[in-house]
Amino acid sequence: MEEIYSRGRAKINLALDITGVRDDGYHAVNGVMQSLALFDNLHIKKIYKPDYLKLVSNLSWLPNDERNLVWRAARYLIDRFDIKTGIFISIDKAIPASAGLAGGSADCAAALLGIRDLFDLPLTNEEIQEISVQFGADVPFCVQKGCAVATGIGEVLKPLPKLPYMHILLVKPPVIVSTEDAFKQYKHFDMTQITRPDVGAMVEAVNNGDLQAICNAMGNALEEVTASRFPIIHDLKAQMVAHGALAAMMTGSGPTVFGIFLTKRAAIAAGQAVKAAFPDIHEIIVTKPYNPKR
Repeated sequence: MEEIYSRGRAKINLALDITGVRDDGYHAVNGVMQSLALFDNLHIKKIYKPDYLKLVSNLSWLPNDERNLVWRAARYLIDRFDIKTGIFISIDKAIPASAGLAGGSADCAAALLGIRDLFDLPLTNEEIQEISVQFGADVPFCVQKGCAVATGIGEVLKPLPKLPYMHILLVKPPVIVSTEDAFKQYKHFDMTQITRPDVGAMVEAVNNGDLQAICNAMGNALEEVTASRFPIIHDLKAQMVAHGALAAMMTGSGPTVFGIFLTKRAAIAAGQAVKAAFPDIHEIIVTKPYNPKR
C-alpha cells in the first residue's frame, strides 16, 4: 500500500463541566462528547526520500510545520518506529478552524491512525489513544469517536450508546476564541454566573435514548465565560430555538453554537434564518452524529 485516506471527525460537547485544577496545571473536566459526520480528509502517501515529511492543506494560512499537530504526530511516529520512507500529507479541511469543534485534534488522530495503517505499525487503537494525549486533551476522543463520557483532562473515556436520530446545526460566528484564554478567564469568573450541567442526567438520557432528556441536560461551564466577551453566542442560541431547535448550546470553549433538530429540513431552515439575521456569518453547517462500527 502506497497511500491511504484517513478522516478526522469533528466533535461537540453535549455536557462540559470543570471540576477543578490538577497539580500539573490542567483543568479537570467531566462531560459527554459526541463525534459528528463532519470530517476533514487526510491523504497520506509514501514518498521515497529518507526522513522526508511534507504537509500541505487547502487553507493557505494553516501552519505546515511543528506548529501543526498533524506534523508533530507524524514526526513522533517516524522517530519512534524509525520509518525510513518519507511521508506526504495533504489535509482537506471542512471542519471550521478555531471553532471549538476539535478540528486540529481530529486531524492529529486521523494522522496517527492513517500512518499506523499505511506502515502497518504494531499499535492498537488503545495504544494510539495512550500516545495521543501528549498532543492534546481531545485527541484520545478523536481516536475513539462515537459518544463517550470524558473525565481527567478529557482523555479518560467511557463509551456510551449512539444518540437517537437527530440533525445538528453548527454556526460559527466570526470571532476568535483561545481555549487557553477561556480556561484562564474561567478561574477568575463569577462562579454564580456559571451554569453547570448535570452530567449524570446526560449519561442517563443517552443510555435511555431519550432525545428530550438529552436536550434538557445540555450545559457548558465555559459558555458564560466566552459569551461575556461575545454576546452573539446568546443571540445565536435564541435564534436557533426560535426556529425550532429542541436545544442550543456553545460547544467547547466556543465560539461555535450548535442546535439539535428533529429533521434535516428543520435544521436547514433554521440555518437559513440564522444567515438572514446574521449576514456576516459564513460558516453554517448541517450535520448529524457519527458513531463508528465497533
